[in-house]
Amino acid sequence: MKTFLIMALAAIMVSSTEKKESIHQFKVKDIEGKTFDLSSLKGKKVMVVNTASKCGLTPQYEKLEALYDKYKAKNFVIIGFPSNDFMGQEPGSNEEIASFCKKNYGVSFPMMEKITVKGKNMHPVYLFLTQKSKNGLEDNDVQWNFQKYLIDENGFLVKVIAPRTQPDDASIVNWIEGN
Repeated sequence: MKTFLIMALAAIMVSSTEKKESIHQFKVKDIEGKTFDLSSLKGKKVMVVNTASKCGLTPQYEKLEALYDKYKAKNFVIIGFPSNDFMGQEPGSNEEIASFCKKNYGVSFPMMEKITVKGKNMHPVYLFLTQKSKNGLEDNDVQWNFQKYLIDENGFLVKVIAPRTQPDDASIVNWIEGN
């Protein structure tokens, strides 16, 4: 009986991990319209963040860039996904967004094309990030611009960070550093 219970538990554990998807399965378009294969990020810790240029949280770009600059050589990358889903705070074209980010904040981390992060037209990456049936961690809603998703080296979601939490918050830095 004990052996049967152990085998049943093992089977349940395997089936639950089989449902968990990886962000590495996706190919997206970068802000210049080129294909960006997220499988190229295998082995790196990734922060996915939805961004906007006309938001009270827009100054977070500065701390995002500083964080990226500090840790990019240590297998860490930030991926920005501009979105106009919250009060029209990202009205610009991809070209205008790229220019704004570079000119005002020196953004050098990868920026993707503008997408939808909530509602019926939600981008597949955000379906993955927000649905437990896909990410294996939790169901969640994108609350506002600059919500952060922490992805481990295997492409699995490990933590969702609220929009107002600054990119250099100790919880994020400790995760990047493996503490």
